[in-house]
Amino acid sequence: MSANLESVKPLRADARRNRARVLDTAHEVFAAEGFGVPIDEIARRAGVGAGTVYRHFPTKEALFEAVVLDRLDRLVASAPDLAAAHEPGEAFFAFLWASVDEGAGDKGLAEAMAGAGYDIAVLAPEAEQRFRNAFGDLLTRAQAAGAVRAGLTVDDVKALLVGCMAMQRYRSGEAGGLGLLREVVQDGLRGGRN
Repeated sequence: MSANLESVKPLRADARRNRARVLDTAHEVFAAEGFGVPIDEIARRAGVGAGTVYRHFPTKEALFEAVVLDRLDRLVASAPDLAAAHEPGEAFFAFLWASVDEGAGDKGLAEAMAGAGYDIAVLAPEAEQRFRNAFGDLLTRAQAAGAVRAGLTVDDVKALLVGCMAMQRYRSGEAGGLGLLREVVQDGLRGGRN
């Protein structure tokens, strides 16, 4: 019998609703509190038993991965639209700041991007690669247009992204979040300096 029966047999309507409720609740809980929240607490908040959670997600890591992958996939899906709608530099910075804002509002995603507790690069390398490819494409286009300094790599930008996520969370109570720091980071990334 397959470990992932859901891919073989469609879920009943009530099972689909329960799965969706668990995912929505897990997203809220992980976003607010990070990976450390126990499955039993997620089940309680979702209004289902722990067995229901485990039927859909055999481990907390599997549940967390489903939540994080959904967030990353939405970010990655926005990259081509940004590239089509904006100049290369604008598209790159729009993606950067959308990623920062997403991670700043989602502790679980920020932890996954930083490799803290749940390292997406290790546990979901395909998702990490899709994210890196989307960012890399936008970076390469922005560099070719002279809007972002040459020599920067996706690793450099990801390190800045993770740092900005942390700073945005730290300064979330202040008007404007990163404010001037966002401008400083953006100015530092701009082209014209080698």
